[in-house]
Amino acid sequence: MILKILTVGELQTNCYILGDEKTKQCVIIDPGGDFEIIEDHLEKLKLKVKYIILTHGHVDHIGALAQLKKATGAEILIHSKDSAMLYDPNQNLSIFSGDKIIATKADKLLEDREIIECGEIKLEVLHTPGHTPGSISLLTDKMIFTGDALFCGSIGRTDFPGSSYQKLISSIKDKILTKEDDLIIYPGHGPSSTIGEERKNNPFLTGDFL
Repeated sequence: MILKILTVGELQTNCYILGDEKTKQCVIIDPGGDFEIIEDHLEKLKLKVKYIILTHGHVDHIGALAQLKKATGAEILIHSKDSAMLYDPNQNLSIFSGDKIIATKADKLLEDREIIECGEIKLEVLHTPGHTPGSISLLTDKMIFTGDALFCGSIGRTDFPGSSYQKLISSIKDKILTKEDDLIIYPGHGPSSTIGEERKNNPFLTGDFL
């Protein structure tokens, strides 16, 4: 498996390129901006994009979506409850950024426990609402991509329309912290971590903020 982590856009979003070494197909998770950087790494890695997967529909995670779709023809995947955010600047919050984003509609709407396959890569969709109604995490055998649900030492914001602190804490506890301690967490922003580390030290999960 090929994993390339790019930090893109003004809000320093983690964009992940996850590639299958045999087929040279890949998925891109959260192309938040800087299309040229993403395109350059795809060319260097000689990968063809099969899916563009969005952990949720906020502006800082979809900034390069339209350009990437046009360049690759890849299918856009997002949870059904966030699908309207792709083309509604009010919902994706781009109305506040000075550059309204009205991207293309999704090709496929995801649901909880669905399996996404790309070559030998299998990603299980975990619906983890709270930051947005349709936030998802993506689980493989050795890693989990948590979007803006769970960060290293923190959790996602819950002061946006459609957000819920209670739902986010429940999502993390019921869907993420149930996994093994050595599972690597790759969040939407900031450094990676592990389930064990967050279970032990994240102040939002140890009782300090509960």
